[in-house]
Amino acid sequence: MGIDLSIIWFTIIVFATLMYIVMDGFDLGIGILFPFNKDATERDMMVNTVAPVWDGNETWLVLGGAALYGAFPLAYAVITDALSIPLTAMLIGLIFRGVAFEFRFKATPDHRPFWDKAFIVGSILATFSQGVAVGAILNGFEVTGRVYSGSALSWLAPFPLFCGLGLVVAYALLGCTWLIMKTEGALHRKMSELAIPLTLALLAAIAVISIWTPLAHQDIAARWFTTPNIFLFLPVPLLVLAFAWGIVRAAYNRRASYGPFLMTLGLMFLGFSGLGISIWPNIIPPSISIWQAASPPQSQGFMLVGGLLIIPVILAYTCWSYYVFRGKIKPDEGYH
Repeated sequence: MGIDLSIIWFTIIVFATLMYIVMDGFDLGIGILFPFNKDATERDMMVNTVAPVWDGNETWLVLGGAALYGAFPLAYAVITDALSIPLTAMLIGLIFRGVAFEFRFKATPDHRPFWDKAFIVGSILATFSQGVAVGAILNGFEVTGRVYSGSALSWLAPFPLFCGLGLVVAYALLGCTWLIMKTEGALHRKMSELAIPLTLALLAAIAVISIWTPLAHQDIAARWFTTPNIFLFLPVPLLVLAFAWGIVRAAYNRRASYGPFLMTLGLMFLGFSGLGISIWPNIIPPSISIWQAASPPQSQGFMLVGGLLIIPVILAYTCWSYYVFRGKIKPDEGYH
């Protein structure tokens, strides 16, 4: 039996996407949290917690997009055509976020509020667009032959828009628990207080999406509620509640630990796993599988050589940068 390169590349893309969600998620979450904190010094502290690592986090987005383009060109063509508007909005948001991130430290006091607003808008726009894209993928795409045949506005539907709002809440909680882990004093107390309503809001969003998804998609309902899958999924709601309870308890007790952040990562992983299980083995829902969308094995094999060289380098650099800049940020410290 030969090696299934399509499964290998699908796994690489899933891994890169998950790494991006985890790492750039709390970066974007910090921008989303800016409106909840008007103190200029504390805003600088919030940004300084990610200043040494934020630009490297987006490497995973580039890797995932390039892998999709090379390994599954049909999926890349359909998704970029169907989601051209939200994906363009995401890129605009990331550009605004990145420019504002650099310029706000160098701006005069009169101009600093403008760059803070650009940082907020860019973070929210990028996050909301990503959530809309996820919801649209779950809804599926109209494909005739090998060409997208739906509307450019097919993503403009209640379910994708709600997924966009849900991801904004999720990234906000991820950024909040990151700051609980990385800060002390007044900012730590503020984030601990904010983590409780954010956790409850995310639980509500998860519940709505978990009910809405199988009701709107019979094929997904069949995957969830038929044996043996139903027995595999039974622990998931309990894990979600356990993680949420752990976050609320730690935040209420104002524990300066890794726990809330790690439990938020657990919630993100459960949600991402649910997405993968819902569409597998399709990469273009509802009916085009990873094998149907794959490029020739020769192309996938050639790319895999480069992937096996570059992915360990990215992982090593990521681990090194987070290790070097570990620890908490003090009000008089910064990397700008």
